[in-house]
Amino acid sequence: MGTAPHILILGGTTEATALARALAARGMRATLSLAGRVARPAPQPVPLRVGGFGGAAGLARHLAAHEITHLVDATHPFAAQMSRNAVAASRAVGVPLVALTRPAWRPGPGDRWQVVADMAGAAAALEGPPRGVFLAVGRMHLGDFAGRPQHRYVLRLVDPPEGPLPLRAAHVEIARGPFTEAADRALLARHRVDLVVSKNAGGTGARAKIDAARALGLPVVMIDRPALPERRELHAADAVIDWIHGTDRGV
Repeated sequence: MGTAPHILILGGTTEATALARALAARGMRATLSLAGRVARPAPQPVPLRVGGFGGAAGLARHLAAHEITHLVDATHPFAAQMSRNAVAASRAVGVPLVALTRPAWRPGPGDRWQVVADMAGAAAALEGPPRGVFLAVGRMHLGDFAGRPQHRYVLRLVDPPEGPLPLRAAHVEIARGPFTEAADRALLARHRVDLVVSKNAGGTGARAKIDAARALGLPVVMIDRPALPERRELHAADAVIDWIHGTDRGV
């Protein structure tokens, strides 16, 4: 009989928390790893580690040193480098990997999307006269829009900014999701937003602003997902648990 599974979850998403809860409820050993970009992480039902690994090689060493049997990449769909490191580390040490990810959003009736490839494309789409822009791209990417200072920006951040923002005219809302369409519709109307800029995060937890934009007839600059190496992807915690049982290295 093999040893009991020890799962490392690369997290920071609602999906990662849902998986951690499901594993804890079943008495399965798991550790949740966060990058450390949020000052006060929400409480978790499994042991938590915070901080980077030192690239793919560092992650591979961690997997070996802590006798990890299964690696689950439940990071944000735009955490491309971490996902690439997970694929490389998994291959290097032979630890099975699966991605717990969200299906991408697709435009539907009433949506007014302009799809762009990356942050540079989103910034380029903001050329022109001043507008009210709800910039839902995360704190790390605000500097990509510093070259478009003519707009009034509305930002929603989990933690208050620690220093000056790279945007000249920006209103910051401090809030932690998930959010509702009604609340986001009210926020967009209150700040006279003309345009929403969003990553295609997928799933339901971050979709409220997209549905609110549709309800108000607002255009959306939608940033496409980055390309990632080939890997197995699942979309539910129960499916990941079935995968863990099916790939138990002790079987």
